[in-house]
Amino acid sequence: MIPRDAPRHAPPGGTLRLAGRTVSRLGLGTMGLTGPGNWGPPPDPAQAVRLLRTAVGEHGVTHLDTADAYGPHTVEELIRRALHPYGEELLVATKVGLVRPGPGTYEALGRPAYLRHAVEASLRRLGCERLSLCYLHRVDESVPLADQLGTLTDLRDEGKIAGIGLSRVTSEEIDRASGLAPIAAVQNPMNPARRPDPALDQCRGLDIPYVAYRPLGKGRLVGEGLPSVLGRLLNLGPHVALVPGTTRLDHLRQLVEAARAADGHVPQLP
Repeated sequence: MIPRDAPRHAPPGGTLRLAGRTVSRLGLGTMGLTGPGNWGPPPDPAQAVRLLRTAVGEHGVTHLDTADAYGPHTVEELIRRALHPYGEELLVATKVGLVRPGPGTYEALGRPAYLRHAVEASLRRLGCERLSLCYLHRVDESVPLADQLGTLTDLRDEGKIAGIGLSRVTSEEIDRASGLAPIAAVQNPMNPARRPDPALDQCRGLDIPYVAYRPLGKGRLVGEGLPSVLGRLLNLGPHVALVPGTTRLDHLRQLVEAARAADGHVPQLP
């Protein structure tokens, strides 16, 4: 467990406001802290716990990104084991609305009763009274978007969610969603090898933080140099945060050092 009075570190990549919190622009994606096919526990759960504690306690990462679908349920339980009780500076973002029939398979499920059940189950697994940021993991096209976001809005009004996010969405879906609920963040895949995402500038105009996942293209871009890749992404705008994933302590350190090296060359939000 990381003590609440652990020494503070400069946030890697600088900071931005996310769901009402000031967090490091370099966060940590946790999908990889699972077994093959993103199914079941990781090969070494104790190592995963060390990684989470090191990211927060030694490197000053204050933005963890997870989902109930990771495992499923595995990573939320690991985060609680590693970091509960959570310090006030730490934002743990999770996602609901994606179910796992088996290893490597995913299906959107946005029925209101299921979303409510999923949020309440995530609260129990994480050991908290409110989710700081809860994404709709995928838009379920078989359920009206108003019903999906309406359920998350009800849960926010009940104090169980602080901010509502959208994951892997199009510009059209962002437009529709913005008319239905305040959107605290959009999370889409983004790296220098991908085609530009129109949602990036759209989020800038709407004053919505844009969280880029897979910023290293599943590791394919590591050879281009971490400071270069992370710096190019951070330079896309002060509303951009990155959540690369890793399972190794040495790679985590390299990511943090690269983000800090880029920090002096990117704009910061006030």
